[in-house]
Amino acid sequence: MEDLEAAHPEAVEQVAAGKLYKQKESHMNAKSKLSIILACIVGVLIVLVFSFFSIRNSFVIMDETIESSWAQVENQMQRRYDLIPNLVNTVKGYAKHESTIFTAIADARSKLLGAKTVNEKVQASRGLESAIGRLLMVAENYPNLKADQQFTRLMDELAGSENRISVERKKYNEHVKVYNTSLRRFPQLIVASVLHLEKRPYFQVEEAAKKAPSVQF
Repeated sequence: MEDLEAAHPEAVEQVAAGKLYKQKESHMNAKSKLSIILACIVGVLIVLVFSFFSIRNSFVIMDETIESSWAQVENQMQRRYDLIPNLVNTVKGYAKHESTIFTAIADARSKLLGAKTVNEKVQASRGLESAIGRLLMVAENYPNLKADQQFTRLMDELAGSENRISVERKKYNEHVKVYNTSLRRFPQLIVASVLHLEKRPYFQVEEAAKKAPSVQF
């Protein structure tokens, strides 16, 4: 063997070089495969991160839409709230002895003013609607009151407020439905779970309160 190497040193060097080249090529192929795998992993992570923040941003947009829609509901409820004192004063001019209903309305307005959450405000709004309904039932017993121009004007404004509340309440519930549905859909539910997002409450009314108080005489 040593004689062969001595007789053909160039051939031996070529074989050694060939082995070294194959080793380098094999090493480069392994590095190339590893680079491809790492690139795929990084690509997948980038897609996941982008998807996460994209879904998060969509929840932010939906949340702001709900808040804006609820603000419109509150604006219309405030408009109705502001009408009540004038309405009560007008009725008092004809029915001063109906103190029970006036107290009930005052209490209902106080609860609505002190309500903080959506559920609290919905409950307080129900109480005010019920009190208004009772007030209008009292008005039925006073023909002169029903003929009063100021009372008629207030009734028209009240009817307009009730209609606007109904429209804005419907819009609010539609936005809440989109948001709550997204919380339960894949992959949004994963993001919602990570962010600890919870369902938003609907503006639900009782069967007796689904109709606006009758204000036509």
